[in-house]
Amino acid sequence: MFSKNTIQKSKIVVCGAGVGGLTTGALLAHRGYQVHIFDQAIVPGGCASTFKRRGFTFDVGATQVAGLETGGIHHRIFSELEIDIPNATNCDPACAVFLPGETQPINVWRDPKKWQQERLSQFPGSEPFWQLMTKLFKASWKFQGRDPVLPPRNIWDMWQLAKAVRLDTLITVPFTLMTVADALRLYGLNDNLRLKTFLDLQLKLYSQVGTEETALLYAATALAVSQAPQGLYHLEGSMQVLSDRLVTALERDGGQLLMGHTVEQIYIDKGKATGVRVKNQKTGETWVETADHIVANVTVQNLVKLVKDENQTSHPIPGYKRRVNKLPSPSGAFVVYLGVDESAIPPNCPPHLQFFYNYDGPIGENNSLFVSVSHPGDGRAPTGKATITASSFTDTQIWRHCKDYQGLKQQYAEEAIARLSEYFYLKPETIVHQEAATPRTFVKFTARDEGVVGGVGQRLSTFGPFGFANRTPIQDLWLVGDSTHPGEGTAGVSYSALTVVRQIETESNIMSG
Repeated sequence: MFSKNTIQKSKIVVCGAGVGGLTTGALLAHRGYQVHIFDQAIVPGGCASTFKRRGFTFDVGATQVAGLETGGIHHRIFSELEIDIPNATNCDPACAVFLPGETQPINVWRDPKKWQQERLSQFPGSEPFWQLMTKLFKASWKFQGRDPVLPPRNIWDMWQLAKAVRLDTLITVPFTLMTVADALRLYGLNDNLRLKTFLDLQLKLYSQVGTEETALLYAATALAVSQAPQGLYHLEGSMQVLSDRLVTALERDGGQLLMGHTVEQIYIDKGKATGVRVKNQKTGETWVETADHIVANVTVQNLVKLVKDENQTSHPIPGYKRRVNKLPSPSGAFVVYLGVDESAIPPNCPPHLQFFYNYDGPIGENNSLFVSVSHPGDGRAPTGKATITASSFTDTQIWRHCKDYQGLKQQYAEEAIARLSEYFYLKPETIVHQEAATPRTFVKFTARDEGVVGGVGQRLSTFGPFGFANRTPIQDLWLVGDSTHPGEGTAGVSYSALTVVRQIETESNIMSG
């Protein structure tokens, strides 16, 4: 680590105050850098922020957290920043999954033995597949814990990757180019409709794509992180507490956060990032903020639209732009936020549920719903009340080009509530507050291109060693967030933030001699 005096002159501009941007900024400020974070939104946190209505607190997008356990990524970062880990409860089950026509869920238990018994009961004959996944997860988890840089882009990155490899890592090599569906076929399980549907539903949440496309090594971690000694957590208060504590650390260590300020352009000169054009949304004032390093906490689609070289008529990174443009269209989300009387919640309701209604329909467009439910005393609802947040994947183009936006929004909301009413007691007298969000809403409040959620799908062509690097083709321009390794979620974007911090420190050390 460098002393603050040694690197005081290095200035960092972070574009975006999502969890990835806040983590990067807080860590760099703590290590002595001059940090300025700009975000167009009103409150920090991005897709992990919250809003309040009539005494209810709603999590905008992300509703659960991984990495709070000792040694987990949030625990590591909060320990370095010398701030307290937020209070949280274990999600157990992590999710209760209801398949079409079934009244009893598949419970993803936190206890590994209990989860194994659930699998044996729900999916007879599938245990060899799950044992493979467990073996791959253990090797991959140890590998990730040694902080590899993926994908590597220079000698230092390669050295970090090489240092993370051990003999136990080699077990993953034969499976690097396999999808989950390949593994199911290997064990004669690809025609098991219930198992494949369950996996498709869970993987869509964590990797944006299903069994046919999700990289097996990514899935091994995504499907196992719910079990102890890891686990998923439900934060007390709201998801906002994560961002608020990062902001506290940032400002304590001299960093600046300017909300309501849009980064309109990232300037490039001779292949190097030099500054950004910022607009104060309240006053309309614009100015150029120069920097030694620029960290973009944006989607990769946003990034290629932001960069500009004033000395060139062509795009400064044409090959990178072409790769981005060839990506399959990511999903958006339709979300219903309900403030309800506690009588609407069934007894012993799990904190997270997933419903799939028709095998012939898609995962999304209200044929599947991921639901998060508040619990008494967790700070999200007044006494005697509760919140229900239900989201469904949706095609962003439906919302971009629809002629009757409000009519479509109302139709989706009514359909979602009708389906939720099959499990919850939702009547006019039990619904206190109701509103909905669409991809257009996410564009407005998060500025994510097309309102997409969840980042780049974890396909073979875009996961891990084949994904988008934190180190962009432009010198001193860095990318953090769910477009980079290891993917979406607050834990994933925090890993990407830590990688960028290490890379910037290494470059600063080289420059200072």
